[in-house]
Amino acid sequence: MTETKDGENMAQRALLVGAYHETGARSETESLLEELEELVDTLGVPVIDRMLVHHREQHPRFLIGTGKADEIVARAKEQRCDVIVFDNELSPSQQRNWEKLAGLTVIDRQEVILDIFAKRAQTREARLQVELAQMEYQMPRLTRGWTHLVRQGGGIGARGEGETQLEQDKRRIRGNIDRLKRDLETVREARATQRKDRKRTEVPNAAIVGYTNSGKSSLLHRLTGADVLIEDKLFATLDTTTRKIALPNKQPLLLTDTVGFVRKLPHRLVEAFNATLEESAMSDFLIHLLDASQPEVMEFYNTTRRVLSELGADEKRTLIVFNKIDKLTDDSALAVHRRHFPDAVFISVHTGEGIDELIARIAEMADGGAVTCELRIPQGEGGLLARIHRQGRILHTEYEGDAVRLKAVLPARLAETCASFVVAGGGDKTGVPVESVATS
Repeated sequence: MTETKDGENMAQRALLVGAYHETGARSETESLLEELEELVDTLGVPVIDRMLVHHREQHPRFLIGTGKADEIVARAKEQRCDVIVFDNELSPSQQRNWEKLAGLTVIDRQEVILDIFAKRAQTREARLQVELAQMEYQMPRLTRGWTHLVRQGGGIGARGEGETQLEQDKRRIRGNIDRLKRDLETVREARATQRKDRKRTEVPNAAIVGYTNSGKSSLLHRLTGADVLIEDKLFATLDTTTRKIALPNKQPLLLTDTVGFVRKLPHRLVEAFNATLEESAMSDFLIHLLDASQPEVMEFYNTTRRVLSELGADEKRTLIVFNKIDKLTDDSALAVHRRHFPDAVFISVHTGEGIDELIARIAEMADGGAVTCELRIPQGEGGLLARIHRQGRILHTEYEGDAVRLKAVLPARLAETCASFVVAGGGDKTGVPVESVATS
């Protein structure tokens, strides 16, 4: 979208268009158009005007009727816009028809999000995922604006004397897609190995999920002091960050910040970012962060839940957290949130309000998979004793000859490791079943 020339963006003035055909969809379309403006602003392109267009039925040529299409083109030229951005998904043929009619660059929401992801990706994994999504998006759009693609080519690397340049480029892109998928598989295997290493430590893991710009990176920074990018823009960060914290009950916890969700997120991005988003599916529980100051907060909540469902993570234990309560000017909105989510925590990462309660609730969630047990460990098992002190919460300790007797709250996996040392009241190694801690 933002091709450069002489160091400046060619697309300097944008007209946004949101089309809807159901009368009751006007308010939602308007809300989505406001979000699209934020997305375009993230790319540094000024939005000059916005248009809401109602149409009775879908038209294969322009999505909307030719009369409405002419109105949009006239508005774009009147406002001297360089690009028309549709909130609706345009097919490759519709995109070409629009550009031919308007003589301007015409793109849709998908391409805007892909451009943002391309600019924001930092790690090798994120760059590979973005490149794969871009290749899959561009494949059916290769003929867009490229007249040289109708030429025939031959020679080394061609499939025959009559192969067109378009066919060669498509074959090249298919080869690149295959290469990217192989590279991503290698990265995913490395991530799986890292995850196994984390699981071996038997420290519970929580993933912070939520709509983009809800404050996930800010919360991670507040809780852990992690050096992460914090910016008031959509998709400020794309790469996951995991940090370890010690909870007040001495229970260690791994916190992972994940990429934000957005309405109408291109499905190919959900697929391409599976390795990143699956951190949510592999975590022990979720911290679902919501922006309490947004009027569409319930719609944002449902959007995130839908994506989590695609990942198979919607059934996980979840702590609902409303952020940015300092921005609320209407107490009734807060009352509504409390009524719908009576177990939620209400915080302001900016002011620190509610953070202590949040930490206490996170500690309860981390304990939810733990067990309380009484153990008698030989002092020769120094490594195991160190793990218990490092990963568990010691309630009581006493020394009996060459053994240490203690009562502790342990992560479930560590409790299984210590099962042979579990004792009853008299100190026998009877393997008495451990007592589960009640989940909050």
